[in-house]
Amino acid sequence: MSRIEPLSPPYPPSVEQALRRWMPPGVPYEPLTLFRVLHRHPELASRMFALGAGLLGHGLLPAVDREIVIARVTARAGCGYEWGVHAATLAQQAGLSLEQLRATAVPGVDASWPPRHAALLDAVDELHETARLSQPAWDALRIHYEDAQLLEFLVLTGWYRTISHLANGLLLREEPWGTPFPASHGSLPASRGGDCR
Repeated sequence: MSRIEPLSPPYPPSVEQALRRWMPPGVPYEPLTLFRVLHRHPELASRMFALGAGLLGHGLLPAVDREIVIARVTARAGCGYEWGVHAATLAQQAGLSLEQLRATAVPGVDASWPPRHAALLDAVDELHETARLSQPAWDALRIHYEDAQLLEFLVLTGWYRTISHLANGLLLREEPWGTPFPASHGSLPASRGGDCR
């Protein structure tokens, strides 16, 4: 159970409207547990919505690249909750196969990834470990992305690290419809602390 109880229906009209805005149109699921917990603090939730929606709906990175980054960041943070939500929805819509998604949760970058995706995965790993990017990692990204996309990449990695901290800190259980996080055998080492799986 979450450390902070998610809101349950019936929601006040303003919360109902906000929660529906957070969910993609036509999604048959109830609002995410994470969203229902966040709406215990509606002002914070509103501020977070602007950045999150902007990154997902109006970003400059190709959707597949964005979802590879999100999968790797959340996997490195040991956040099965957010990894599973994206794997079941936006990552598949972007064209990632289940095999590719599983590969985001194992150490290293194998040769099956195209160079631009390998550069993203390596950069996420380096940011996770050091909170910095070496010149070789930056140069590898620079081959494939423009300045605005690189800025977006850095914000995206930080944003989903924040979301992972939030889900892990709250001890959120995976959504029942989410893709199960790969078993720990061979998976990336999780960050120290809570695990939202």
